[in-house]
Amino acid sequence: MTDQAAGSASIASWRIFIARSKVMRHYGVLSGGLMVAIVLAVALLAPVLAPHDPYQQALLNRLKPPFWMTGGSWSFPLGTDHMGRDYLSRLMYGAQISILIGVSTALISGALGTSLGLAAGYFGGRVDAIIMFIVTVKLSIPTILVALAVVQLVGGSLQIVILVLGLLLWHQFAVVARSVTMQIRDMDYITSARMAGCSSLRILMTEILPNVLNQIIVVLTLTMASAIVIEASLSFLGVGVQPPLPSWGIMIAEGKEHIFFRPWLVMIPGFALLFLVLAINLLGDGLRDITSPQGRG
Repeated sequence: MTDQAAGSASIASWRIFIARSKVMRHYGVLSGGLMVAIVLAVALLAPVLAPHDPYQQALLNRLKPPFWMTGGSWSFPLGTDHMGRDYLSRLMYGAQISILIGVSTALISGALGTSLGLAAGYFGGRVDAIIMFIVTVKLSIPTILVALAVVQLVGGSLQIVILVLGLLLWHQFAVVARSVTMQIRDMDYITSARMAGCSSLRILMTEILPNVLNQIIVVLTLTMASAIVIEASLSFLGVGVQPPLPSWGIMIAEGKEHIFFRPWLVMIPGFALLFLVLAINLLGDGLRDITSPQGRG
């Protein structure tokens, strides 16, 4: 076989693999992943793409409309806010805050909830009863009201919001990890590991956790979306991320006073929030479909 023929065969095999891949045939994963990638690229490249400093105030340029409206210009493509700050630049830097809060919250709550779920599912008995009692108590508490009260008492800041949300959104991880662990803890390879003298920690980390990760990743994406929405709600109420940080919730709160005459001040950050949360939910739903037993069949 010539090199050209070998190269053609390799390319053909890759095309067959991609064509048969469930990821490439699942529109939810494709569309959600593409949308998340767009927001992530905008957030990472904000220092390069942003036309202005998002914190620079210019009262002479306040409340400029977007370029497609009468009086708008390409100098401020999405207009300016009540302080004369460029809306497009603040929107780009706001994506950084939303993604940072979503990812950080999901990692904190994921580590806490997965650890508790693994312990409850593997050890069972009294350990399971205690952990599930804690989960039941957590489920009886309204998350956003507790977050509102705690942030109001402690004080709003980016770090506080991340920590509070991370400690409030762990229960889904615990329930999923416990359920999957209970299904596999008595399988043959787990019994073989016990017979070989492996410690419980090693069995949990090397034998059980890899089989739980696919479900945890799905919960991770959905928790990110919940954290972003809750952060925007807290910031809208004035107790979350504090100005002058360009949080999308703050932008909506600052624009609500002008909603009847300049509705774009609310609509633009609101659409950005909708776009990101929808993208994460599409990606999470797609991953759930692919990793389910029916999707793997």
